[in-house]
Amino acid sequence: MTRADLVASMAAESGWTKAASDRALRALLASIRTSLKRGQPVTLVGFGTFSVGRRKARKGKNPRTGQPMNVAGGHTPRFKPSPELKRAIR
Repeated sequence: MTRADLVASMAAESGWTKAASDRALRALLASIRTSLKRGQPVTLVGFGTFSVGRRKARKGKNPRTGQPMNVAGGHTPRFKPSPELKRAIR
């Protein structure tokens, strides 16, 4: 499903226009992004939890040369589906 398909589905389910549904989707994604930037998890009951995970720095290998290299650590987004979502897709 593409973003356009999702917007069309939201519009059909809610009775809103596609433009209003697109604005709502953009606002939702922006709110999730802002919360994650602050390090706050976002829980959508019945869907799942978005959070920020920490990756440690590690040693790696350059695939071209085979030389060892350092891979920097950082933050990565994570998603844990709720039990309801897991049951729904089984």
